[in-house]
Amino acid sequence: MTHPPLSLSGRPALEVALATARGAGELVKGRFYTAKEVSYKENSSLVTDVDLLAERFIRDALAREFPDISYLGEELGATGGTGGLRWIVDPVDGTRNYAANVPHFAVSIALADGPEVLLGVTYDPMRDETFHAAKGQGAYLNGRPVSASRRDLVAQCIVGFDIGGMDARALCALKLVQSLWPGMQSVRIMGSSCLGLAYAAAGRVDIYFHHTLAPWDVAAGLVLVGEAGGQVVDRKSRGPASLESTGLVASSPRLLKEFLRLTKDQEWYRVE
Repeated sequence: MTHPPLSLSGRPALEVALATARGAGELVKGRFYTAKEVSYKENSSLVTDVDLLAERFIRDALAREFPDISYLGEELGATGGTGGLRWIVDPVDGTRNYAANVPHFAVSIALADGPEVLLGVTYDPMRDETFHAAKGQGAYLNGRPVSASRRDLVAQCIVGFDIGGMDARALCALKLVQSLWPGMQSVRIMGSSCLGLAYAAAGRVDIYFHHTLAPWDVAAGLVLVGEAGGQVVDRKSRGPASLESTGLVASSPRLLKEFLRLTKDQEWYRVE
């Protein structure tokens, strides 16, 4: 496993990522109750002026400390290649919530070496909650260790999910939940995939699934869930999820096996 170099100021990469996520989070939180400039991307998702400000803050902060590490961000795109070390950033995950003044969103920063995610930070500025993990070092919430769900049966579970845009996949996700009904405790539509995966890592939701994802949506969550003793599988292959996965399911190994068995015939796994 690659060990990231120290920053120019002599700090470990995780320390820099934590400080940068918190700094961006304070910027985003400071604008929460203010008017925001909202526009739409080609895929109908939202972007605000705050997303752009926060990502510039993050990109500049990381570049100052690690000028030789590549970068991929949701709003500002990529610098450098996909091989070697690369920061993967979502400045405001849950922009639709943020634009609607729903206080459920997060800043996410991860560091990958090619396909392997080395560390991840997901920061919820409204609750001042920091989820972080590094390969081989466990997963933490505000410095305390967390673990994926310890429940035994889907019938005992809170199932968290997201539906993305109003399309065929979203309808299939709702039908998947309906197929389990009433064999669960409750459901939650999260509105933030980064927080959905962080909550799965912390056992706040027992299972989480989503199908409209990019690398910045999943990078931190992959290492968080893995270091919390959970597993993340790809929606289509049902093998281990990766940065290239556009859909996934995350849970503890035992629950994940049962969830996949109970839902194996659902169209959600196949719909394009």
